Amino acid sequence: MKRILDFVWPAIGLLAVGVSLFVLYQEFRGQHIGPELWRQLRAIPPSRYLLAIASTLVAYGALAWYDRIALRHLGVTHISWAFVALCSFTTYALAHNIGASVFSGGMVRYRAYHSKGLNAAQVAVLVALCSLTFGLGTILVGGLILVFEPDQLARFGGLLPDVLTNPATAFAIGAALLILVAAYLIGSIFRLKPLIIRGFRLEYPKPDIAVRQLLAAPLELLGAAGIIYFALPAAGNPGFFVVLAVFVASFSAALASNAPGGLGVFELLFLKAMPTTPQVEVLTALLVWRLFYLILPLLFSLVVVVLFERNKLKEALHHEAGHAPTEVGGAKQPGRRQADVS
Repeated sequence: MKRILDFVWPAIGLLAVGVSLFVLYQEFRGQHIGPELWRQLRAIPPSRYLLAIASTLVAYGALAWYDRIALRHLGVTHISWAFVALCSFTTYALAHNIGASVFSGGMVRYRAYHSKGLNAAQVAVLVALCSLTFGLGTILVGGLILVFEPDQLARFGGLLPDVLTNPATAFAIGAALLILVAAYLIGSIFRLKPLIIRGFRLEYPKPDIAVRQLLAAPLELLGAAGIIYFALPAAGNPGFFVVLAVFVASFSAALASNAPGGLGVFELLFLKAMPTTPQVEVLTALLVWRLFYLILPLLFSLVVVVLFERNKLKEALHHEAGHAPTEVGGAKQPGRRQADVS
């Protein structure tokens, strides 16, 4: 079954990409959006680009905080902030683009943190807690949006069942989400029995860890949504709260689709949810988001991976050279590393 699922989930993701791109093609068929996109990109003031870059840094800074929180939960304190930030940045840049969260979230982190002394079990807990942090943040922000602005789900009318876009139902869903967050906090405060999911055991973290989780994850969402908000023109901009609400819903659906980078799925939902804003302006803002949040971080992360692996290879070769046999008086003897002289 596991081998079958290894093929099924990527197939579902690619299918979601194909369907979404086809729908987008139908949406823009006959429109010459290429020149208009470039005009819109040039029309964004430099100050707004700087704010979008600052939002990107906030988002990735919060993602680094995810790892730091998980390490604190594990009691690991010897790893520097710089290493954690670089590891987290590389991990998420790969995961957001490739969509292979198991590989990028687990294998890349294992490769990096193992070099700092963590074992496989510790890295598994770290990955699980980071995923839980993101999930908690999405639930918290989504719950607050639906409680204070239950009409926001109506933007997805036609894409969601009518019962979900009803304000009363949306409010109830939001309240239920906030209750889940409250239950998590209660479990942390009173140290309830651990969560056991398919044999995987996850202890409730200490209250200070739980509070950090509920601060870091919303901060990441605010930063990521801020990129789109600042890339939209001031005229006709629906406001940050609306952009945040649409972003959380579209980004969550794109992740659930398993599409690499949410390609097509994210754009389709975002465009459908903002019908009053000119579509080319929305598409331009989404292009800026993909550039700052996905493409540029991916390029930088590939450089980081290459340099890291090169250094590890050099260390391995140096280690082998230090243990190579040497000839003394015609006889081969194991080589010894030269003693340090101070």
